[in-house]
Amino acid sequence: MSNIIEFKNVSKTYDSGTHALNNCSLNIEKGEFVFIVGASGAGKSTFLKLIMHEETPSRGTIIVNGTNVSTLKRKKVPYLRRNMGIVFQDFRLIDKMTVYDNVAFAMRAIGARPSAVKKRVPYILNLVGLSHKAQNRPSELSGGEQQRVSLARALVNNPSIIIADEPTGNIDPEMSYEIIGLLSEINAQGTTILVVTHEHQLVRRFNKRVIEIEKGKVISDTKEPVITDEEVEFDDSKFELDPLPDDLAEAIEQAERAVEETPEEELSQSAPETTEETEEAVSDESEDKEAQQCE
Repeated sequence: MSNIIEFKNVSKTYDSGTHALNNCSLNIEKGEFVFIVGASGAGKSTFLKLIMHEETPSRGTIIVNGTNVSTLKRKKVPYLRRNMGIVFQDFRLIDKMTVYDNVAFAMRAIGARPSAVKKRVPYILNLVGLSHKAQNRPSELSGGEQQRVSLARALVNNPSIIIADEPTGNIDPEMSYEIIGLLSEINAQGTTILVVTHEHQLVRRFNKRVIEIEKGKVISDTKEPVITDEEVEFDDSKFELDPLPDDLAEAIEQAERAVEETPEEELSQSAPETTEETEEAVSDESEDKEAQQCE
């Protein structure tokens, strides 16, 4: 299997003199699920920023999806990021918008056709178990539901890589397992998943590759995770959410079939065009949207 991310002798030193990464070399293959762990200040965030080209390396080479991002021109960066979905710890949702419009925003930002938005967004909301919350505002949702909206937004443009930066930091422990479980199901369909976390107990409950960074160096890389007897169980009945599908591929097929069979006028009613309020929110948010996705 080919590599989707390659770090070759990468170092990063900030203007302040801080050595964030020191001669880091590693490969991540297409379709892998990788936890990035380490203490605060270890270099985890810098690692992600380099992948997203928010920062550039002081030395070394970084290849993402076949592109050398070490020397990537600024005007090419948005095209690089279109292949990435970002899930933030603090959700980064726009409360002036409905759940539907928060997810649709990511598609509209890249110029997707209205017909494509109307078809894709309901399907993705069904995938994360939030179809019944489409017309709610983020402030009306629980923390776990808001994180699912954030995940739906990251998924909607069908990225090859999903980067989740402390996605469970603002939700309760049980819901944390649900979010990682959902990411695992998405990974099973071929999407590469990177999860930065400091929750070692959470990492131990999942049989995934773990890269540990300490003082800017990779000190551990479990490329072949050890199978344990401990099983992860998910209980969606404790939350006011649609249950996670047992078979993600079947769920995708059912969602697409349901959308295709729905008359256009019904889709229009459930997925209203951008309102004046939404347009105002888009105008307010668009200038700093690029920066928000890479912090």
